[in-house]
Amino acid sequence: MKLKVIALLILGIWSGMVLGISFLEAPLKFQAPNITLSLGLGIGQLVFAALNKFECLFVLFLLVWLIFQYKQLDKLTTLVLLIPLVIVTIQSLWLLPLLSTRIDKILAGISIAKSNHHFYYVVLEAIKVVFLITSFIKINSYERDH
Repeated sequence: MKLKVIALLILGIWSGMVLGISFLEAPLKFQAPNITLSLGLGIGQLVFAALNKFECLFVLFLLVWLIFQYKQLDKLTTLVLLIPLVIVTIQSLWLLPLLSTRIDKILAGISIAKSNHHFYYVVLEAIKVVFLITSFIKINSYERDH
């Protein structure tokens, strides 16, 4: 029961962090007075690197929790919980390093070709939030239903 509460806290905090950073702070930052592209990109790079570190910790805890709870969860709940974990892995190992390299080149004044990587990241963030919230709801109601 205590582990369930901790899992719910992590899912709730994680959802809030992604919503607050990815869908509030990131777009609003560039509307601030006197913000330059370089400053905005530098801040974004720092903030998203920190968010990713927290997300990796959340993934670790939820994987351990899932190992202990696996036999008690139905397959759908397990799948719903695994999707955000897979998304963080994709973001951590592929998209964030790629986006960080692009930012470094832009900050160094190097011209770069357009890409869809930022769009992919935003889409994955939206999917991740949906599944984090769905995981929260499913896990919260699990003992009442089973």
